[in-house]
Amino acid sequence: FLIVLGASLAIFLAGREEARAGLPKDTVLDLALWLIPFGILGARIYYVLFSWESFRDDPVSILRIWEGGIAIYGAIIAGLIVLILFCRKRKLSPLRLLDIIVPGLVLAQSIGRWGNYFNIEAYGLPVTHAALRFFPLAVQVPADGYAWHLATFFYESVWNFGIFLYLLRSRRAGPKREGDLFFHYLFLYAAGRMWIEELRTDSLYSVHQVRISQLLSVILCLLIL
Repeated sequence: FLIVLGASLAIFLAGREEARAGLPKDTVLDLALWLIPFGILGARIYYVLFSWESFRDDPVSILRIWEGGIAIYGAIIAGLIVLILFCRKRKLSPLRLLDIIVPGLVLAQSIGRWGNYFNIEAYGLPVTHAALRFFPLAVQVPADGYAWHLATFFYESVWNFGIFLYLLRSRRAGPKREGDLFFHYLFLYAAGRMWIEELRTDSLYSVHQVRISQLLSVILCLLIL
């Protein structure tokens, strides 16, 4: 439900910019028909690859996406591939199209993070000080005897919403080079994810026990700088 809500808002916001950017009518909608399913597929594949031990004994559980277990970086990677192929076929500028969709994308991410609340996942380190045991700073986790943990999903939701407001303001400030909004989005999201990931207890790890999303965030920040 939250994925559909976020995607609908993202399509609506991008659609409003479509004509202003000089794109053919329904470009955003046509792209969304490919972007959304492949984005979800990419997010699931990414998650499964880096947590294979949880699925190895029951491969059918890979299909139970409603139980949680998708990763935004997988969606971004798959989405970029789809968008580039789409733009090549339509003879459009990928960077221009990315600038149009990223504000809605990060708003969808902000909304989607609340799925972690309902699935009781993406939480952080235990909160031992009684005065700090309140939402939204912390959240109770039934699987851990209703112990309080840092509400890292909420931190990321707020951070993403802040990025959304920043991108809107930047867009309204005037003309920019193609790709500026996209690269600002990537850098800001990666920077926030880099420190939030350090607080989490359910990170995906590489074979060398490195937090894979944190590593990817560092690489993105360095490349964009």
